[in-house]
Amino acid sequence: MLRLLPGLLALVLAVYTLVDCVQTPDERVRGLPKVVWVFVILLFPYAGPAGWWFAGRPKAYALPGRPLPGPQDRRAPRGPDDDPDFLRNL
Repeated sequence: MLRLLPGLLALVLAVYTLVDCVQTPDERVRGLPKVVWVFVILLFPYAGPAGWWFAGRPKAYALPGRPLPGPQDRRAPRGPDDDPDFLRNL
């Protein structure tokens, strides 16, 4: 039973990664085209999924109804006394 564990782990990891890759929109895939990622995931049992998770998967997903975070959204946090919108509503 213990001898089957690495093969079972590789299969589960490949299936999970393959589903994630197929569901990712084409324009969000990094590194290689999506079709190439599918072949890499299928041909290399451990390296393919690892490559997808570290180099091919998008960094952030948008929540439904909200745009993806961009560089303009990375402002330093401000306290309520520095926020003019907050002060205006007092």
